[in-house]
Amino acid sequence: MGGSEEVAQGSDGARVAVVVVGAPVGDDSAAPPPAAAAGAAPAVTPGEEAAKRESLLAAAAAAAAAAAECKQEAAAAATGLQAMAVTVARDVEAGGLDASTSGAADEKPSWFTPKRLLVMFCLINMLNYVDRGAIASNGVNGSRQSCTGGTCTSGSGIQGDFNLNNFEDGVLSSAFMVGLLIASPIFASLAKIHNPFRLIGVGLLVWTIATAGCGCSFDFWSITICRMLVGVGEASFISLAAPFIDDNAPAAQKTAWLAMFYMCIPTGIAVGYVYGGLVGNSLHWRAAFWGESILMLPFVILGFVIKPLELKGFNHSVKTKEYGEMLNPERQDETKQDIMFGGITIVCGIFGTLSGGFILDKIDSTISNAFKLLSGATFLGAIFCFGAFCFKSLYGFIPFFSVGELLVFATQAPVNYVCLHCVKPSLRPLSMAMSTVAIHIFGDVPSSPLVGLLQDKIHNWRSTALTLTSILFIAAIFWFIGIFVRSVDRFNEQSEHDVPAVERSNLRPLLDENEEARAS
Repeated sequence: MGGSEEVAQGSDGARVAVVVVGAPVGDDSAAPPPAAAAGAAPAVTPGEEAAKRESLLAAAAAAAAAAAECKQEAAAAATGLQAMAVTVARDVEAGGLDASTSGAADEKPSWFTPKRLLVMFCLINMLNYVDRGAIASNGVNGSRQSCTGGTCTSGSGIQGDFNLNNFEDGVLSSAFMVGLLIASPIFASLAKIHNPFRLIGVGLLVWTIATAGCGCSFDFWSITICRMLVGVGEASFISLAAPFIDDNAPAAQKTAWLAMFYMCIPTGIAVGYVYGGLVGNSLHWRAAFWGESILMLPFVILGFVIKPLELKGFNHSVKTKEYGEMLNPERQDETKQDIMFGGITIVCGIFGTLSGGFILDKIDSTISNAFKLLSGATFLGAIFCFGAFCFKSLYGFIPFFSVGELLVFATQAPVNYVCLHCVKPSLRPLSMAMSTVAIHIFGDVPSSPLVGLLQDKIHNWRSTALTLTSILFIAAIFWFIGIFVRSVDRFNEQSEHDVPAVERSNLRPLLDENEEARAS
């Protein structure tokens, strides 16, 4: 029985084999005494004992082979784990893993400090608005050729070189908005699959080429297209710069840093007026655009050369996942709604601005009629915009919001008419400059922080939108009061030299006198 048990147990595997190998086969202690064995069973013959010994040896050999096989499998598993560890280490070094598995993704490039980022972005923002101020300055925009009383004066600037009428000049001033409105949501969407810092570099490159193209333009359409491309280039910076500042500013100074960034808007416009006037008058209006392009070029190079920053909330190491999200129907719907609102704003901005000017001409262009148009358009626009935010359906929101935007944009021409005709002719540039600066100081500069502050307090976007839209009713009241305020159209008043306009038109221009003196 003991022998059979040893064989059965030995056939089970390596665990039993240790027991079998541990006891010598010929050890008498493992077997009963010969007398007892003889009494219990017949004596074992030498042949049977040899067979038994051979079977035990065979079982021990099989168990040893099984143990060796298990050892090889364990070694192979250990080798596989080691290889996996090496692969993981290589992936971490290559940056292929998700940022959450490695701290390397959170490291900032060597060039980076928050203050350097703020200074760089402030300078870029100022250059963007220097361009806007420069194209509106007398040195760059210039004036058309005019003939009065048989005496003609040569034009200057863009208007003089391309002989633009007032409508074409107005289109040229706002052409960049087309590119800006179209490209802004596109750059915002691309930031999900491409590094936002590199996208800013791409936008600045487009801006630099476009401003240089403005200096090389040869007619109205060529410079208009270049101005649209300027808006495209500016769109990437406007969309992405503020989030970078918000991510990297000290927690206690975020608002102050954003205020410094947005204060570059009125400052840049004011500097642009001075810059355009000096360069345009002393050199040429084309040189003003070329100078802007040269000043922006170092930032373009930095945008492509230096190690880029990552924007909070964006991970660009695993692009398959991001592309999958872009193919998600919900993501596609969101992208369509950016595009849709941008298209509505473009169409309403163009037709609203034009319709305001045409209507004012039809009802007789006077300051009093301008205030009537301003009050009526603003009031109706406020009603439609307020009603749009009351809808919970997109199909109700879009028509009301479109009509509201159309009416609000219709105030552009009357406002500019009042600014130009309520002062003497010599003060018109100052009046427009003050109007532009006031729009930014009391409009887009404080509006974003105030909207954010209100939303933080209310935590309801609909209530926030309705509260802000209510401001249009207050604006309509102010425009309505202007109807009853005594107003004088000073367009035909005396010039800066106190000479009546009729008498001034009969004077010989100094340019002709100088030429006559040279001829004599």
